[in-house]
Amino acid sequence: MLYIITIILLLFILYLSFRFKKKRKTTSLENVTIPTHWHAILLENVLFYKNLTTNEQQDFCVKMFRFLEVTNIEAVHFKLEELDCLLIAASAIIPVFRFKNWQYTNLTTVLIYPDYFDEDLQFSDKTADRNIGGLVGTGRFDNQMILSRKALHLGFTNKTDKGNTAIHEFIHLLDKADGVIDGIPAVLLDKQYTIPFLQLVHKEMEAINNDKSDIRNYGGTSEIEFLAVAGEYFFERPKLMKRKHPALYKMLDACFMKS
Repeated sequence: MLYIITIILLLFILYLSFRFKKKRKTTSLENVTIPTHWHAILLENVLFYKNLTTNEQQDFCVKMFRFLEVTNIEAVHFKLEELDCLLIAASAIIPVFRFKNWQYTNLTTVLIYPDYFDEDLQFSDKTADRNIGGLVGTGRFDNQMILSRKALHLGFTNKTDKGNTAIHEFIHLLDKADGVIDGIPAVLLDKQYTIPFLQLVHKEMEAINNDKSDIRNYGGTSEIEFLAVAGEYFFERPKLMKRKHPALYKMLDACFMKS
């Protein structure tokens, strides 16, 4: 009887091993056909992609492809274009590019509005206070992200600022991966670095609120927004951040660039 049980267990282990290998194989470069025109589009529009090596660019495209396979992208009151989808996918992959096999398990749908919107998600020309470019949904919009198409494109066309709305919102999703958005992303930060990280965050926030920092003012409103705003800066202008905020750059590099 023991012999039979042992054989069954061995067969089960072999079966799991086969499934795992098969699953990994489906995510390899050889099993994904990337549209050839993506390369030119990304070179023109995504600086992060342009700065990657050829092999890294291929890997980046595969990860974008996988993201688009499992994520619904829906346009509200306008016709969705391929560039819209590619910029959203690039925004999703940039913060997690160095992560192995990352998936946004807390996202199913990205809704794109044609313009900025207000707190009630209204975006018509008659709506006042349309100043929101993106948000991570809660309540009935849980597992959804809402982006302004105008803000999405601006984040990539303006290559001299330190902002990117879509990247900002995907960093919020990373923060939310541990179940709560609190500015302390457990998926990015090892526990022993939590206190040093928060000390650095509060120091930088104080500088922002005293008008002694070039980090966007919105980053001084809370630890939650500081992480996303600083993350935008890190990916949009890494050399500038490294020069002006070396300690913060080093901390974010440890968070986002770990493999």
